[in-house]
Amino acid sequence: MEDRPKILVIDDEESIRFTFENFLVDEGYSVSIARDYSEALARLDETEFDLIFADIILGGKTGIDVIRVVRDRNLAALVVVVTGAPNMETASEALRLGAFDYISKPVDQETLLRVAKMALRHKAVTDEKERYRSNLEAIFRSVKDAIITVDRDLTIVELNESARKICGLGRHAIGQAFGSVPTGCRGRCVESLVETIEKKHSVEIDRLECMQTKRFGRVVDISTSPLLDQHGFFTGAVIVVRDETRLADLERDLEERQQFHNIVGASRKMREIYSLIEDLADVQTTVLVTGESGTGKELVAEALHFKGIRSNKPLVKVHCAALSENLLESELFGHVKGAFTGAVKDRIGRFQKADGGTIFLDEIGDIPQRTQLRLLRVLQEMEFERVGDSTPVKVDVRVIAATNKDLSAKVKLGEFREDLYYRLNVVEVSLPPLRDRLEDMPFLVDHFLKKINKKLNKDISSVSSDVMNIFMNYSWPGNIRELEHTLEHAFIVCRGDAITVDHLPRNIKDVISAKFIHHRDREKGEPEIILQTLDKTAWNKAKASRLLGIDRKTLYRKMEKYQIKDPVE
Repeated sequence: MEDRPKILVIDDEESIRFTFENFLVDEGYSVSIARDYSEALARLDETEFDLIFADIILGGKTGIDVIRVVRDRNLAALVVVVTGAPNMETASEALRLGAFDYISKPVDQETLLRVAKMALRHKAVTDEKERYRSNLEAIFRSVKDAIITVDRDLTIVELNESARKICGLGRHAIGQAFGSVPTGCRGRCVESLVETIEKKHSVEIDRLECMQTKRFGRVVDISTSPLLDQHGFFTGAVIVVRDETRLADLERDLEERQQFHNIVGASRKMREIYSLIEDLADVQTTVLVTGESGTGKELVAEALHFKGIRSNKPLVKVHCAALSENLLESELFGHVKGAFTGAVKDRIGRFQKADGGTIFLDEIGDIPQRTQLRLLRVLQEMEFERVGDSTPVKVDVRVIAATNKDLSAKVKLGEFREDLYYRLNVVEVSLPPLRDRLEDMPFLVDHFLKKINKKLNKDISSVSSDVMNIFMNYSWPGNIRELEHTLEHAFIVCRGDAITVDHLPRNIKDVISAKFIHHRDREKGEPEIILQTLDKTAWNKAKASRLLGIDRKTLYRKMEKYQIKDPVE
């Protein structure tokens, strides 16, 4: 049998060769013999052996020389030295050079077969580990994503070739601290690894602009995961960096983006906002984000920060309408001990905390006149004094403000400083209300289905066509925030896998009234809903039917009824 273990016996005594050969052949092994060192080399040239029994004395050579040949040729065979007069020096030298074991003459059958069995079992395990290692190494080399492993101290343990192409890291980086090696990721890679190391959970960051100097404009996805050894003990982390530049460019060129950072929508208005955010991300000017309550102004601020060059610095948020005048000044600028009743120690303000990064001033239209004046000075000079102190503090902060009020009208009424208004309104990002971008409804519903399923650990796959029709006809005074809360309410009361009208909050059903679920009116909006859902799913009928809450046969009937044709057919 060709898969029998192959054993080479090297000994200058014919009786020893004969005895070894008979014992080993009877055990089922394939055995070759050699009378001396030269003949042994010839056999090694012809065949790959699993195990070699070598006499310690081979004319002018020794079994030690055989071990050196096996080692120098990087052969996989294990060597057992056979000696007639064993001593500690010979044994130690043989083992030091890599011999598996040594046995003494005269060799009895039981000892010979036991050692042979142990050696071959050891070799089988070693070969399996080597195959596993080789396969893993081949996979590691072939993966196009950058893979970097670190230990618990963030020291780089291993990386693949793609890490050089994507991150600019070569083999020289092994052994260095990850944070000390320039990668051009603005610190987000390090932050993700630190979080994984400290909290022992995975972290994912989508569509991060990598500033690696050799490839400007690279867009990557990052994921980090804990590494565990065979006993389940935490040993470090692995970071995988996927180059998504081509896909991001394609999306931008085709204007088919359904999501930007955490903002969802594929309508023309939203695509224009995505482009504007990209243009503003690295321009250190003040931005005013306007829009009704619940339209996602905070998400725009996050996108501006995390897509820009300040992304590795703090993003500090202040809800101005939630604080009284005295508290707001203290929150924004800080105070010194004794500045007012309750100021028992010095406190750093939000502007100082945001130094080097971004401060987001939400509901800026509600700040009082005195605070408006102090804020104007910060915008003009990037300098302020803490409450109760006259020492100026310099900061480098990008300001993003947001409001759901008409600031120009407040200026005319004398409620908002005109000079501050023009300082804030250098560039305006105006978010449309949900009622003006209803074509985004299928995308938003799909996004919230995934988000709330994860939050509530449920598996609801769709909303019914009646629910979608209601959503398309409702005015949504609370905008996207109201849509999310509506769906979360429906998730809580829904016990099936699809949300129906019965699961909606009473206020939605009361406002819609019976006319919106009347058959005639329902059919009026149904073709548009079906067409939008088919576009969203790239005309995948199975996915579209699941999202609509109907089966595929019903979808095909409705497509025929409304004369909706697949563009690829």
